Amino acid sequence: MTNIRAKITDEQRRARLTTGHLLTPKARARTPAEVAAALLALHATDPATVYLSVAARMKDPTPALLERALYEDRSLVRMLCMRRTMFVVPRDLAPVVDASTARAVAARERRNLLKVLGEQHGYGEAWLGTTEQAVLTALADLGEATAAQLADAVPALKTQISVSPGKPYAATPRVTSRVLGVMAAESRIRRGRPLGTWASSQFRWTMAEPHPELSADDARAELATHYLRTFGPATTEDVKWWTGWTLTDTRKAITRTGAVDVDLSHSPGHALPDDLDPPTETEPAAVLLPALDPTPMGWRHRDWYLDPTSVPELFDAYGNIGPTLWWNGRIAGGWAQRPDGDITTHALTPEGRTREARTAAATEAVRMAAFLSDIRIRPSMRTPLERRLSAT
Repeated sequence: MTNIRAKITDEQRRARLTTGHLLTPKARARTPAEVAAALLALHATDPATVYLSVAARMKDPTPALLERALYEDRSLVRMLCMRRTMFVVPRDLAPVVDASTARAVAARERRNLLKVLGEQHGYGEAWLGTTEQAVLTALADLGEATAAQLADAVPALKTQISVSPGKPYAATPRVTSRVLGVMAAESRIRRGRPLGTWASSQFRWTMAEPHPELSADDARAELATHYLRTFGPATTEDVKWWTGWTLTDTRKAITRTGAVDVDLSHSPGHALPDDLDPPTETEPAAVLLPALDPTPMGWRHRDWYLDPTSVPELFDAYGNIGPTLWWNGRIAGGWAQRPDGDITTHALTPEGRTREARTAAATEAVRMAAFLSDIRIRPSMRTPLERRLSAT
């Protein structure tokens, strides 16, 4: 890493974020693929988050455009990868994500499943391999199928396992989702269209094409470069947290990016050498981002765009962020959808309570409500502010 040190202020970082993450009307994209490329990866734990993240940053968003990208053009690929989290990534980047993070996640998922099968049923790799091959054969015949349909075609998937025995929440689910999850993590099968609306968490399975083999070290260096291009300047801890890598792998990857040292307001950081010039001035703009959106989930350290006093209202007990209202490159409050479909917002900072900010937030609320139409959403990770607003 070249030892060049530059001072980058919080204001400059927020200006970079606003333009680079398409948080102004002028910066909005025309296609879902453009949004995904600008953000590197879209959080997909909640299916609706992908659609709302894209809608917030597109000029003329419609669910059909994203459905086409996910299920027809396949310009976007859903993967279990960074921090064992579901993401949607651009197709060209998928092999890099696979080699740098997803491959290790898949290996851990397989080991964990084999441990459970061995301890509870005496099954090993042979049983699992036979079951997986039967799933592939069934999918080849069916084209696509739900988990229940695959369990009917492959009775081994109905094997039950014990989860949290002796606990109040103990359960004995079928092994279906665990087996299919491992196969999806290994890119042998993939999620197809959902059952019902685009916001549904139930979906069909279909065959997948394997990713090309890449060197893990090379892939980590390339992903770190993409991360710094999207989220930089950032700290080593930011990169480590976002990727889920070890500290050693993180440091090696950052070194190979050719990043330079920079001074941030709270600690040293890293930036790409061609990304040191101050950004152009941006006009204040409001945007409504969904729970677990990739922008607020992009850094370990958030004080430069999030008032610490807002954290108890906007995060759940596990560190997951809920729906956020942004104004001028900072989180100014939150929002929620009410049972009647209207979007309500609430400002938590003085800046968010100005007339200009409130007017802009109201305009965005109308735009987001129009996109949702008759769809009703509820984040799986609920926060105090979202709960209160959705009940009003």
